[in-house]
Amino acid sequence: MIEKIELTINNRKYKYDKGVTIEEILMERETNTKYPVLIARINNRLKELSTQIKQSCEIELLDLTTPEGNRVHINGLILILLYALNILYDNNGKITVEHSLDKGIYIKTKFKLTEEKLKKIKEVMKEIINKDLPITKLAIDRLEAMKYYEEIDEKTKAGVLKYNTDNYITLYRLGNVYDYFYSLMPTSTKKVKDFDLTYLNENSFVLRFPTVFINDRIKKYEHHQHMFDVFAEYKEWANLIGVSNSVDLNRVVSTGKVSDLIKIDETLQSNRLLKVAKEINRKKSNIKVILMAGPSSSGKTTTSRKLCMYLKSFGLHPIAVGMDDYFVEREDTPKDENGNYDFECLEAIDIKLFDKQISKLLAGEEVLVPTYNFGLGKKEYNHTMKLEKNDVLIIEGIHALDTKILMNIPREKKFKIYISPLTGLLMDAHNRFSTTDNRLLRRIVRDNRTRNYKVEDTLKQWASVREGEEKYIFPFQDDADETINSAAIYEIGVLKTYVEPLLYSVDNNSIYYEEAKRLINFLRLFLPIPSEAIPEDAVIREFIGGSYFHE
Repeated sequence: MIEKIELTINNRKYKYDKGVTIEEILMERETNTKYPVLIARINNRLKELSTQIKQSCEIELLDLTTPEGNRVHINGLILILLYALNILYDNNGKITVEHSLDKGIYIKTKFKLTEEKLKKIKEVMKEIINKDLPITKLAIDRLEAMKYYEEIDEKTKAGVLKYNTDNYITLYRLGNVYDYFYSLMPTSTKKVKDFDLTYLNENSFVLRFPTVFINDRIKKYEHHQHMFDVFAEYKEWANLIGVSNSVDLNRVVSTGKVSDLIKIDETLQSNRLLKVAKEINRKKSNIKVILMAGPSSSGKTTTSRKLCMYLKSFGLHPIAVGMDDYFVEREDTPKDENGNYDFECLEAIDIKLFDKQISKLLAGEEVLVPTYNFGLGKKEYNHTMKLEKNDVLIIEGIHALDTKILMNIPREKKFKIYISPLTGLLMDAHNRFSTTDNRLLRRIVRDNRTRNYKVEDTLKQWASVREGEEKYIFPFQDDADETINSAAIYEIGVLKTYVEPLLYSVDNNSIYYEEAKRLINFLRLFLPIPSEAIPEDAVIREFIGGSYFHE
């Protein structure tokens, strides 16, 4: 007699034969998910649909509307894209998966692309999806995999495996394409049917898909030229110094030359910010207020204070005003759908008071300005402010670029700066290290050092932080006069030394264990970089400590 086990699936109880797979369960039952189920969370562990279940447990089915499922969806699409290119162009259809771009992924081709060719690629991808081909998980000897990638001229992939000390590695096969990805994968092609391709030029296109934040449709593509140019500048610089992927960075570290790389990169960062300061100084007769915003852990504080130093060298006198001092009284703070205070929304700021006082300051009046007492949840008025001839206001805050603030001040009198660590460092041609993950690692390190937060505390807040960024920061990035990339080319190796021990502290029964494990798996492929050579005014010091501006 076959033993029965009790499974709680999406909060409903069922009886199944021991050894049943998640795939078999899905064939039997309605899942009540909007999109195909991609993976499952079993007792807080992420599992692929081919997993056999041998004991009673709780199961949560995940589709692309979840962060975990969305990651699987994207990597599944990339594998299907690689197979389509293999069918059409054999070994001549190589691509590089570069970085995010307008809720999609920017992809460069190593062959001349036309709109007709891209249409054909999309058609073949759809054919592959409709055939419902299996995506097979394989355990391969690491040395054999390295030899295979050398033979097909994928030397970076072979180089990445050099820094993986496991005897066996996981590859995924689709047709005659074998590749590895830093997430679990779908079991078949039909589960990742939602996508589109947008032609950019003869060497690039954008792979688009539903996201966690816009999961009811695929967003119409909007080209963000500022962002595109900054990423391009990063890539050009990386190629110039020969550090465009993790293998290149590890080579620099292993040859003892990382101190030189740090000095060169920080000189470049300072020169970029100096260029911005010169532009502000050139327009000083007209510019009255500098507005700076960016997502969490972008290095806004260090950048704004360093910018102040440069402006002072030109004879200007920058005065900082924090939007956080203009929060409404705690009892007037809006609440979210869960009944919690929503400090991220624009309505949490006393915009009328803010606009009125900034206008008065720019008119030369003396103003009694507030300081927000976060303990009491109210504004306190203890000091006055007045602008002199060479004074310029610098305003930093989550809503600083929102077009609904300071509407009574002409646009030409504002200088807007968007800042973010726009990481362009790749693992290899098909795996990238995302800007979001870069910021998350920064935040984990800083939260632990300055607030004594556990990793779980930061991860618990991260979803709401990301939602706030999507609503209140990213929509206004194109209105910036300058976009500053605060990512250092070497910083992942530095962050590794601080964040890796913290990630290992996450208990294996925690709901955040899988996320910690995912980040550890990325970091394993980077050699650690000591921080001694990093200057005190570097942005990364804001997170790891030792900053001239913070301590």
